[in-house]
Amino acid sequence: MNIFNSEIMQQMFFMHYLLFTGLIFTSAFITTYIIIPKVIGVIYAKELTTPVNSRSAHVIPTPSFGGVAFFTTLILMVSLTQSILLHFEGNNLIAGLTILFMVGLKDDLVISTVKVKVIGQVIASAFVIFLPQLQITSLHGFLNIYEISPFISLPIALILMLAIINAYNLIDGIDGLAGIIGIIIFTIYAVIFFFTNQNFSFLISISAIAILAAFLRYNLSSGTNKIFMGDSGSLIIGFVIGFLTLRFLTIDPFAILNIQFKAENRLIFIVSILFIPVFDTTRIVISRILNGQNPFAADRNHAHHILIDLGLSHAKASILLGMYNIFIVFVFLLLGVYYSSYIMTLVMGLLFLLSSYLFYALKTRKIKLQV
Repeated sequence: MNIFNSEIMQQMFFMHYLLFTGLIFTSAFITTYIIIPKVIGVIYAKELTTPVNSRSAHVIPTPSFGGVAFFTTLILMVSLTQSILLHFEGNNLIAGLTILFMVGLKDDLVISTVKVKVIGQVIASAFVIFLPQLQITSLHGFLNIYEISPFISLPIALILMLAIINAYNLIDGIDGLAGIIGIIIFTIYAVIFFFTNQNFSFLISISAIAILAAFLRYNLSSGTNKIFMGDSGSLIIGFVIGFLTLRFLTIDPFAILNIQFKAENRLIFIVSILFIPVFDTTRIVISRILNGQNPFAADRNHAHHILIDLGLSHAKASILLGMYNIFIVFVFLLLGVYYSSYIMTLVMGLLFLLSSYLFYALKTRKIKLQV
């Protein structure tokens, strides 16, 4: 019996679903866990560590090429998963990942311009937004909007991809934060895709959780074991999140554990799942524009910088922001199954305003945080 025959592998997968899920998670975790020390060794040997500057959250030069391990493991997992499930949109995912990995790797090595990074993101996103399976044909009644034409859906999909990629990239500022937030996002998507029988997207979510879990072991370490995600890592993880978000927007209305979610609130649900990246990026951009600054200029006004400046450790600040993200999702789950998209849009707007005031008060010491 040829176990590598696609039909046999598919039968085995559906017969032993949980076993295969465990194998995918374990394989992704071990592969990442083994590759990262090798990457760290090469970086130190070639003296490619990230230097310390005025905005740095680290105090010693540190490797920042975690994306090498991410990319290698993701390519393996996507290839394996699509060969099992005969789900060939994985080819497009691999193409997009490859482009963004190269863009991110160049930025980690010699610093890329904003223009180069945006062009790379647009090209990579094009590989997925034109997939028929990921075409957004309806907003399911969001603000009373239902069917939309491709002339509208494609720009929406592109903007969504670019926003998610850059929002995730921008929260990678302290140890643990991007990893913890990423695990939360992928876990929520994994639950959704499991109950909606989206097997390919489910296993990609599981793979990403394993990759980030292995990465945190080193990212939260000290000394010569530490490594950063780098742009090569954050860009491709953001790209996978964007890919899964498009998949989430295109699946049929669903219920989980007898909880019927309102399809019209799906966009708001996405905002709640991605709350910390979306909120922090939105707050930073608006703040810079109001102060007459370049919205793309770097500063220390991010939510994680505010918490660090209050005396929290990187791990505590990351866990606190992760818990806050979970709290926002919980609020949505409490209200989103009952109220219309109009009400939930208002609720989300209020949460953004309250969160903005909270971090303003923390930054100006109007609120004291016990650490």
